[in-house]
Amino acid sequence: MSEVYAARRDRLRERAAAGGSAAALVSRPANVRYLAGAAPHGAVLLLGKGPGAEDDVLMCRVPPSEQPAEGRPDESLRIQVLDAPGGDPAVVAAGVALTLGADSLAVEEHHLTVARHRALGSVAPGLRLGDLGSAVEQLRLVKDEDEISCLRIAAEIADQALGELLESILVGRTERHLALELERRLVDHGADGPAFPTSVGTGPNSGRGAHRPTDRRVEEGDFLSVCLGAAYRGYRCEIGRTFVIGTSPADWQIDLYDLVFAAQRAGRESLAPGAECREVDRAARHVLDSAGYADGLAQLTGHGVGLEIDEEPQLAPAAMGKLDLCVPVTVEPGVHLPGRGGVRIDDTLVVRPEADGGPELLTITTKELLAL
Repeated sequence: MSEVYAARRDRLRERAAAGGSAAALVSRPANVRYLAGAAPHGAVLLLGKGPGAEDDVLMCRVPPSEQPAEGRPDESLRIQVLDAPGGDPAVVAAGVALTLGADSLAVEEHHLTVARHRALGSVAPGLRLGDLGSAVEQLRLVKDEDEISCLRIAAEIADQALGELLESILVGRTERHLALELERRLVDHGADGPAFPTSVGTGPNSGRGAHRPTDRRVEEGDFLSVCLGAAYRGYRCEIGRTFVIGTSPADWQIDLYDLVFAAQRAGRESLAPGAECREVDRAARHVLDSAGYADGLAQLTGHGVGLEIDEEPQLAPAAMGKLDLCVPVTVEPGVHLPGRGGVRIDDTLVVRPEADGGPELLTITTKELLAL
Protein backbone atom coordinates (compact mmCIF):
# COMPACT_ATOMS: atom_id res chain seq x y z
CA MET A 1 0.00 0.00 0.00
CA SER A 2 2.98 2.36 0.45
CA GLU A 3 3.14 3.04 -3.28
CA VAL A 4 -0.60 3.73 -3.34
CA TYR A 5 -0.37 6.31 -0.57
CA ALA A 6 2.68 7.93 -2.19
CA ALA A 7 0.87 8.20 -5.51
CA ARG A 8 -2.15 9.80 -3.82
CA ARG A 9 0.08 12.35 -2.10
CA ASP A 10 1.84 13.18 -5.37
CA ARG A 11 -1.50 13.79 -7.09
CA LEU A 12 -2.49 16.16 -4.31
CA ARG A 13 0.90 17.84 -4.46
CA GLU A 14 0.33 18.54 -8.16
CA ARG A 15 -3.04 20.10 -7.42
CA ALA A 16 -1.59 22.29 -4.68
CA ALA A 17 1.22 23.43 -6.98
CA ALA A 18 -1.27 24.20 -9.74
CA GLY A 19 -3.08 26.44 -7.25
CA GLY A 20 0.11 28.31 -6.46
CA SER A 21 1.04 26.66 -3.15
CA ALA A 22 4.47 25.19 -2.45
CA ALA A 23 3.21 22.88 0.32
CA ALA A 24 -0.09 21.56 1.65
CA LEU A 25 -1.48 20.82 5.10
CA VAL A 26 -4.21 18.17 5.41
CA SER A 27 -6.14 18.17 8.68
CA ARG A 28 -9.52 16.54 8.02
CA PRO A 29 -9.24 13.04 9.61
CA ALA A 30 -10.67 11.05 6.69
CA ASN A 31 -8.38 12.89 4.29
CA VAL A 32 -5.33 12.22 6.47
CA ARG A 33 -6.22 8.55 6.53
CA TYR A 34 -6.65 8.47 2.76
CA LEU A 35 -3.19 9.92 2.19
CA ALA A 36 -1.23 8.46 5.10
CA GLY A 37 -2.95 5.27 6.24
CA ALA A 38 -4.14 4.84 9.80
CA ALA A 39 -3.05 7.75 12.00
CA PRO A 40 -3.50 8.75 15.65
CA HIS A 41 -6.46 10.95 16.55
CA GLY A 42 -5.79 14.59 15.70
CA ALA A 43 -2.83 13.90 13.40
CA VAL A 44 -2.21 16.16 10.40
CA LEU A 45 -0.23 15.57 7.23
CA LEU A 46 2.24 18.08 5.81
CA LEU A 47 3.09 17.64 2.13
CA GLY A 48 6.40 19.20 1.16
CA LYS A 49 7.08 20.80 -2.19
CA GLY A 50 9.30 18.07 -3.59
CA PRO A 51 8.03 14.85 -5.25
CA GLY A 52 8.11 11.67 -3.20
CA ALA A 53 7.91 11.43 0.56
CA GLU A 54 11.18 13.07 1.64
CA ASP A 55 9.53 16.27 2.86
CA ASP A 56 6.19 14.72 3.86
CA VAL A 57 5.57 14.62 7.61
CA LEU A 58 2.79 13.05 9.66
CA MET A 59 2.49 15.27 12.74
CA CYS A 60 0.99 13.54 15.80
CA ARG A 61 0.23 14.35 19.43
CA VAL A 62 0.93 10.74 20.42
CA PRO A 63 2.90 7.92 18.74
CA PRO A 64 0.96 5.64 16.35
CA SER A 65 -0.68 2.65 17.98
CA GLU A 66 1.22 -0.61 18.19
CA GLN A 67 -2.02 -2.59 17.86
CA PRO A 68 -2.02 -4.32 14.42
CA ALA A 69 -5.82 -4.25 14.23
CA GLU A 70 -5.83 -0.44 14.35
CA GLY A 71 -3.47 -0.16 11.41
CA ARG A 72 -0.25 1.77 10.97
CA PRO A 73 0.68 4.86 8.97
CA ASP A 74 2.43 4.48 5.63
CA GLU A 75 5.89 3.24 6.52
CA SER A 76 7.55 5.59 4.01
CA LEU A 77 6.26 8.65 5.87
CA ARG A 78 8.33 10.59 8.36
CA ILE A 79 6.48 10.75 11.69
CA GLN A 80 7.00 13.57 14.16
CA VAL A 81 5.46 13.40 17.63
CA LEU A 82 4.91 16.71 19.40
CA ASP A 83 7.08 17.39 22.45
CA ALA A 84 4.33 19.31 24.24
CA PRO A 85 1.24 17.12 24.84
CA GLY A 86 -1.16 20.02 24.52
CA GLY A 87 0.22 21.35 21.27
CA ASP A 88 -1.62 21.65 17.97
CA PRO A 89 -0.08 19.47 15.22
CA ALA A 90 -1.39 21.83 12.51
CA VAL A 91 0.32 24.84 14.05
CA VAL A 92 3.59 22.95 14.49
CA ALA A 93 3.35 21.70 10.89
CA ALA A 94 3.08 25.27 9.60
CA GLY A 95 6.36 26.09 11.34
CA VAL A 96 7.99 23.02 9.84
CA ALA A 97 6.82 24.04 6.36
CA LEU A 98 8.56 27.36 6.81
CA THR A 99 11.82 25.70 7.87
CA LEU A 100 11.63 23.44 4.79
CA GLY A 101 11.70 26.54 2.59
CA ALA A 102 8.03 26.78 1.63
CA ASP A 103 6.73 30.31 1.04
CA SER A 104 3.09 29.26 0.72
CA LEU A 105 0.87 26.63 2.30
CA ALA A 106 -2.52 25.35 1.13
CA VAL A 107 -4.79 24.39 4.04
CA GLU A 108 -8.25 22.84 4.34
CA GLU A 109 -10.17 25.97 5.25
CA HIS A 110 -13.44 24.04 5.32
CA HIS A 111 -12.06 21.96 8.22
CA LEU A 112 -9.96 24.46 10.21
CA THR A 113 -11.62 26.72 12.75
CA VAL A 114 -11.03 30.46 12.53
CA ALA A 115 -8.89 30.26 15.67
CA ARG A 116 -6.64 27.52 14.24
CA HIS A 117 -6.30 29.39 10.95
CA ARG A 118 -5.16 32.50 12.82
CA ALA A 119 -2.72 30.42 14.86
CA LEU A 120 -1.12 29.11 11.66
CA GLY A 121 -0.55 32.64 10.46
CA SER A 122 0.88 33.68 13.82
CA VAL A 123 3.46 30.89 14.06
CA ALA A 124 4.62 31.33 10.47
CA PRO A 125 3.98 34.97 9.49
CA GLY A 126 6.16 34.63 6.40
CA LEU A 127 3.97 31.83 5.01
CA ARG A 128 1.21 32.74 2.59
CA LEU A 129 -1.86 30.65 3.40
CA GLY A 130 -4.07 29.45 0.56
CA ASP A 131 -7.14 27.21 0.39
CA LEU A 132 -6.76 23.56 -0.61
CA GLY A 133 -10.53 23.37 -0.95
CA SER A 134 -12.03 19.92 -1.47
CA ALA A 135 -9.06 18.61 -3.46
CA VAL A 136 -8.63 15.51 -1.31
CA GLU A 137 -12.36 14.77 -1.29
CA GLN A 138 -12.30 14.88 -5.09
CA LEU A 139 -9.40 12.42 -5.17
CA ARG A 140 -11.35 10.14 -2.82
CA LEU A 141 -14.41 10.10 -5.08
CA VAL A 142 -13.32 7.23 -7.34
CA LYS A 143 -12.24 4.15 -5.36
CA ASP A 144 -9.53 1.70 -6.33
CA GLU A 145 -10.17 -2.04 -6.12
CA ASP A 146 -8.55 -2.34 -2.68
CA GLU A 147 -10.96 0.27 -1.34
CA ILE A 148 -13.91 -1.46 -2.98
CA SER A 149 -12.75 -4.75 -1.46
CA CYS A 150 -12.94 -3.17 2.01
CA LEU A 151 -16.44 -1.88 1.23
CA ARG A 152 -17.44 -5.32 -0.01
CA ILE A 153 -16.31 -6.92 3.26
CA ALA A 154 -18.09 -4.22 5.26
CA ALA A 155 -21.28 -5.01 3.34
CA GLU A 156 -20.89 -8.75 3.99
CA ILE A 157 -20.55 -8.05 7.72
CA ALA A 158 -23.68 -5.88 7.72
CA ASP A 159 -25.60 -8.54 5.79
CA GLN A 160 -24.52 -11.19 8.32
CA ALA A 161 -25.55 -9.11 11.32
CA LEU A 162 -28.95 -8.31 9.83
CA GLY A 163 -29.54 -11.90 8.73
CA GLU A 164 -28.90 -13.22 12.24
CA LEU A 165 -31.27 -10.69 13.78
CA LEU A 166 -34.05 -11.78 11.45
CA GLU A 167 -33.76 -15.34 12.76
CA SER A 168 -34.38 -14.27 16.37
CA ILE A 169 -37.61 -13.53 18.25
CA LEU A 170 -38.50 -9.88 17.75
CA VAL A 171 -41.96 -9.33 19.27
CA GLY A 172 -41.77 -7.54 22.61
CA ARG A 173 -38.22 -6.25 22.19
CA THR A 174 -37.48 -2.53 22.08
CA GLU A 175 -36.04 -0.57 19.19
CA ARG A 176 -33.10 0.40 21.37
CA HIS A 177 -32.38 -3.23 22.31
CA LEU A 178 -32.45 -4.36 18.68
CA ALA A 179 -30.12 -1.54 17.62
CA LEU A 180 -27.60 -2.42 20.33
CA GLU A 181 -27.73 -6.09 19.37
CA LEU A 182 -27.09 -5.29 15.72
CA GLU A 183 -24.06 -3.18 16.61
CA ARG A 184 -22.70 -5.97 18.81
CA ARG A 185 -23.11 -8.46 15.97
CA LEU A 186 -21.25 -6.14 13.59
CA VAL A 187 -18.22 -6.19 15.87
CA ASP A 188 -18.55 -9.95 16.42
CA HIS A 189 -18.25 -10.46 12.67
CA GLY A 190 -15.09 -8.37 12.33
CA ALA A 191 -16.22 -4.77 11.88
CA ASP A 192 -14.23 -1.90 13.35
CA GLY A 193 -17.62 -0.83 14.67
CA PRO A 194 -20.88 0.55 13.29
CA ALA A 195 -20.47 2.89 10.34
CA PHE A 196 -23.05 5.23 11.92
CA PRO A 197 -25.64 5.00 14.73
CA THR A 198 -27.94 2.08 13.89
CA SER A 199 -31.56 3.03 13.22
CA VAL A 200 -34.42 0.71 14.17
CA GLY A 201 -38.00 1.94 13.75
CA THR A 202 -41.18 -0.01 14.54
CA GLY A 203 -44.86 0.68 13.89
CA PRO A 204 -45.42 4.45 13.50
CA ASN A 205 -41.66 5.04 13.67
CA SER A 206 -40.86 2.81 10.70
CA GLY A 207 -39.69 4.39 7.47
CA ARG A 208 -38.42 7.56 9.13
CA GLY A 209 -34.99 8.64 7.94
CA ALA A 210 -32.25 8.55 10.62
CA HIS A 211 -34.76 7.55 13.30
CA ARG A 212 -33.17 7.35 16.75
CA PRO A 213 -34.26 4.10 18.45
CA THR A 214 -36.68 4.45 21.36
CA ASP A 215 -38.08 2.16 24.04
CA ARG A 216 -41.12 1.33 21.90
CA ARG A 217 -41.61 -2.43 21.76
CA VAL A 218 -42.15 -4.45 18.61
CA GLU A 219 -45.79 -5.50 18.15
CA GLU A 220 -47.45 -7.95 15.77
CA GLY A 221 -48.46 -6.32 12.52
CA ASP A 222 -45.79 -3.62 12.77
CA PHE A 223 -43.57 -2.53 9.99
CA LEU A 224 -39.97 -2.89 11.20
CA SER A 225 -37.41 -0.76 9.35
CA VAL A 226 -33.70 -1.17 10.02
CA CYS A 227 -30.76 0.85 8.72
CA LEU A 228 -27.25 -0.17 9.73
CA GLY A 229 -23.73 -0.18 8.41
CA ALA A 230 -20.34 -1.66 9.15
CA ALA A 231 -16.94 0.00 9.14
CA TYR A 232 -14.06 -2.19 7.98
CA ARG A 233 -10.49 -0.83 7.85
CA GLY A 234 -12.03 2.61 7.89
CA TYR A 235 -14.41 2.05 4.95
CA ARG A 236 -18.14 2.33 5.57
CA CYS A 237 -21.23 0.94 3.85
CA GLU A 238 -24.92 0.89 4.71
CA ILE A 239 -28.00 -1.24 4.23
CA GLY A 240 -31.67 -0.61 5.01
CA ARG A 241 -34.57 -3.03 4.92
CA THR A 242 -38.24 -3.09 6.00
CA PHE A 243 -40.18 -6.12 7.23
CA VAL A 244 -43.57 -6.98 8.72
CA ILE A 245 -43.73 -8.52 12.18
CA GLY A 246 -45.61 -11.67 13.15
CA THR A 247 -48.37 -11.80 10.57
CA SER A 248 -49.15 -11.47 6.88
CA PRO A 249 -48.83 -7.86 5.71
CA ALA A 250 -51.96 -5.77 5.30
CA ASP A 251 -52.95 -4.56 1.85
CA TRP A 252 -51.75 -1.00 2.54
CA GLN A 253 -48.39 -2.35 3.67
CA ILE A 254 -47.98 -4.42 0.50
CA ASP A 255 -48.93 -1.48 -1.72
CA LEU A 256 -46.56 0.92 0.04
CA TYR A 257 -43.71 -1.59 0.03
CA ASP A 258 -44.15 -2.35 -3.69
CA LEU A 259 -44.09 1.37 -4.45
CA VAL A 260 -40.85 2.05 -2.56
CA PHE A 261 -39.29 -1.09 -4.03
CA ALA A 262 -40.14 0.17 -7.54
CA ALA A 263 -38.59 3.56 -6.74
CA GLN A 264 -35.44 1.95 -5.39
CA ARG A 265 -35.15 -0.31 -8.42
CA ALA A 266 -35.53 2.70 -10.75
CA GLY A 267 -32.69 4.45 -8.92
CA ARG A 268 -30.45 1.39 -9.01
CA GLU A 269 -31.04 0.82 -12.70
CA SER A 270 -30.08 4.44 -13.43
CA LEU A 271 -26.58 4.01 -12.02
CA ALA A 272 -24.14 4.05 -14.92
CA PRO A 273 -20.87 5.76 -15.82
CA GLY A 274 -21.72 9.21 -17.16
CA ALA A 275 -25.22 9.32 -15.65
CA GLU A 276 -26.11 12.68 -14.14
CA CYS A 277 -26.46 12.49 -10.38
CA ARG A 278 -29.74 14.41 -10.39
CA GLU A 279 -31.18 12.03 -13.02
CA VAL A 280 -30.62 9.07 -10.68
CA ASP A 281 -32.50 10.97 -7.99
CA ARG A 282 -35.21 11.91 -10.46
CA ALA A 283 -35.72 8.30 -11.56
CA ALA A 284 -36.48 7.15 -8.01
CA ARG A 285 -38.33 10.30 -6.97
CA HIS A 286 -40.62 10.23 -10.03
CA VAL A 287 -42.07 6.86 -8.97
CA LEU A 288 -43.02 8.23 -5.55
CA ASP A 289 -44.16 11.62 -6.89
CA SER A 290 -46.48 9.95 -9.38
CA ALA A 291 -48.15 8.03 -6.57
CA GLY A 292 -48.86 11.20 -4.62
CA TYR A 293 -45.99 11.13 -2.14
CA ALA A 294 -44.15 14.28 -3.28
CA ASP A 295 -44.56 15.95 0.12
CA GLY A 296 -42.22 14.84 2.86
CA LEU A 297 -39.73 12.94 0.71
CA ALA A 298 -36.07 13.00 1.72
CA GLN A 299 -33.86 15.71 0.28
CA LEU A 300 -31.77 13.13 -1.57
CA THR A 301 -32.09 9.60 -2.91
CA GLY A 302 -28.54 8.55 -2.08
CA HIS A 303 -24.94 9.57 -1.55
CA GLY A 304 -21.38 8.37 -1.85
CA VAL A 305 -19.70 6.22 0.80
CA GLY A 306 -16.10 5.44 1.67
CA LEU A 307 -13.94 6.57 4.57
CA GLU A 308 -17.01 8.57 5.63
CA ILE A 309 -20.58 7.38 5.51
CA ASP A 310 -21.78 10.47 3.67
CA GLU A 311 -19.48 11.52 0.84
CA GLU A 312 -19.76 13.00 -2.61
CA PRO A 313 -21.54 12.49 -4.92
CA GLN A 314 -24.98 13.49 -3.69
CA LEU A 315 -27.94 12.01 -5.57
CA ALA A 316 -30.30 14.94 -5.15
CA PRO A 317 -32.61 17.10 -7.33
CA ALA A 318 -30.13 19.96 -7.63
CA ALA A 319 -26.95 17.84 -7.69
CA MET A 320 -24.36 18.75 -10.28
CA GLY A 321 -21.93 16.38 -11.94
CA LYS A 322 -21.98 12.88 -13.35
CA LEU A 323 -21.15 9.45 -11.99
CA ASP A 324 -17.78 7.90 -12.70
CA LEU A 325 -16.67 4.28 -12.81
CA CYS A 326 -15.89 2.73 -9.42
CA VAL A 327 -17.85 5.26 -7.39
CA PRO A 328 -19.78 3.58 -4.53
CA VAL A 329 -23.16 5.11 -3.69
CA THR A 330 -26.30 4.34 -1.76
CA VAL A 331 -29.81 4.28 -3.21
CA GLU A 332 -32.25 4.72 -0.34
CA PRO A 333 -35.74 6.04 -1.10
CA GLY A 334 -38.43 5.83 1.53
CA VAL A 335 -41.94 6.91 2.45
CA HIS A 336 -43.15 7.63 5.99
CA LEU A 337 -46.86 8.01 6.75
CA PRO A 338 -47.30 9.98 10.02
CA GLY A 339 -49.02 7.85 12.65
CA ARG A 340 -48.90 4.66 10.55
CA GLY A 341 -45.30 3.96 9.63
CA GLY A 342 -43.48 3.47 6.39
CA VAL A 343 -40.88 1.77 4.24
CA ARG A 344 -37.21 2.43 3.53
CA ILE A 345 -35.02 0.29 1.27
CA ASP A 346 -31.32 1.08 1.15
CA ASP A 347 -28.46 -0.56 -0.75
CA THR A 348 -24.80 0.20 -1.32
CA LEU A 349 -23.67 -0.26 -4.93
CA VAL A 350 -20.59 0.44 -7.06
CA VAL A 351 -20.98 2.09 -10.45
CA ARG A 352 -19.82 -0.36 -13.15
CA PRO A 353 -20.23 -0.35 -16.95
CA GLU A 354 -22.99 -2.27 -18.67
CA ALA A 355 -20.36 -4.54 -20.23
CA ASP A 356 -19.44 -5.71 -16.72
CA GLY A 357 -23.03 -6.34 -15.70
CA GLY A 358 -23.98 -2.85 -14.57
CA PRO A 359 -23.89 -1.60 -10.97
CA GLU A 360 -22.34 -4.01 -8.47
CA LEU A 361 -24.69 -4.65 -5.54
CA LEU A 362 -22.69 -4.96 -2.32
CA THR A 363 -25.56 -5.42 0.15
CA ILE A 364 -27.40 -8.60 -0.79
CA THR A 365 -29.94 -9.26 2.00
CA THR A 366 -33.26 -10.03 0.34
CA LYS A 367 -35.59 -7.16 -0.52
CA GLU A 368 -38.63 -9.41 -0.44
CA LEU A 369 -41.30 -8.21 2.02
CA LEU A 370 -40.83 -10.85 4.72
CA ALA A 371 -43.21 -11.54 7.61
CA LEU A 372 -40.93 -12.27 10.56
